[in-house]
Amino acid sequence: MTKPRIPFLTLTPGEDAAAVRAAIDRVVSRGWFVLGPEVDAFEARFAALMGAGHAAGVGTGTDAIALILRALGIGAGDEVITTPLSAAYSALAIIMTGARPVFADIDRERLTLDPDAVARAIGPRTRAILPVHLYGQAADMTTLERIASRHNLALVEDCCQAHLATAGGRMVGTIGAAGAFSFYPTKNLGALGDGGAVVTNDRALADRVKRLRNGGQTDRYHHVEPGINSRLDEIQAAILSARLPFLRKWTTRRRSLAARYRATLAGSPVDLPPELDAGHVYHLFVILARDGAARGDLQARLAADGIETLIHYPVPMPHQPAFAAGDPAECPIASSVCERILSLPLHPAMSDADVDAVSAAVKKVKGHAACGR
Repeated sequence: MTKPRIPFLTLTPGEDAAAVRAAIDRVVSRGWFVLGPEVDAFEARFAALMGAGHAAGVGTGTDAIALILRALGIGAGDEVITTPLSAAYSALAIIMTGARPVFADIDRERLTLDPDAVARAIGPRTRAILPVHLYGQAADMTTLERIASRHNLALVEDCCQAHLATAGGRMVGTIGAAGAFSFYPTKNLGALGDGGAVVTNDRALADRVKRLRNGGQTDRYHHVEPGINSRLDEIQAAILSARLPFLRKWTTRRRSLAARYRATLAGSPVDLPPELDAGHVYHLFVILARDGAARGDLQARLAADGIETLIHYPVPMPHQPAFAAGDPAECPIASSVCERILSLPLHPAMSDADVDAVSAAVKKVKGHAACGR
């Protein structure tokens, strides 16, 4: 397979390489690999950067969501409303608790949970709302907060694509009861393996998450409740601490590249989801083709030009067999969007010239008139 001229992303350490190498060597030399000083240090640094009182490092972003829900007492017989447009792990985390995911359709422009659809989906078993800050742009948290408060529901934020994002000037992850973050290598802040974290301003919630992540132990071999084994390891924590000082610079670069895409794609035969919050951190830069056939043609032509693209996400959650047992409702807006979305390359190592080349290649593809919303 020919290596793309402009790859979708690169995971090789760059300007952070020396710091990452030193972090790994430090942990190996110390010989302490699970729940040690590196995790403690990263939790303190990450909480401070996110503007939260507490952070708990866990094994994955999926576990972070599930552990928050469990710490809130959500489980079998309960329902959690979430989006049909996300990685399946958002809803799988709900199932991990024994609860049922209920999918409410998305806002046609923001592409996150539509608050009106959420309000219609609330039932007697609803216990929480799980918005996903998709592609790096926050959901409509002000309206979702009002709905959650009116119905006495927990608001749990999936921030796995939204490190340093803000919603109306407020840091995501600190608006609801807690926020879940992923450090999967492709994320804006990525580890060299799996990792995740919970952030919250609720000390009791943080303490319970830390207990649940470690088998429900209060101290060694004393298990007061059935927890799981989901611990951020020392090497990944050290790597994340080494990369944390670069995150603001990388975020600024992502925003700059996105602004260049928006300028250079003006007049192109595709739609661009609007930036509805200045706190968008552009984990992904997504465009919308006219329809599925147009997207397939566009993706193929970009590949022929050496430009790698991906689709986030091709199948809406209600159409995934994994969720069929919950008899999910149709979400027509999400279904339509899933047929049209295409993610263009965007990562801090890209050059302005790379963005210009991608935009020029998109504009070369004729016959895909933009579809009005």
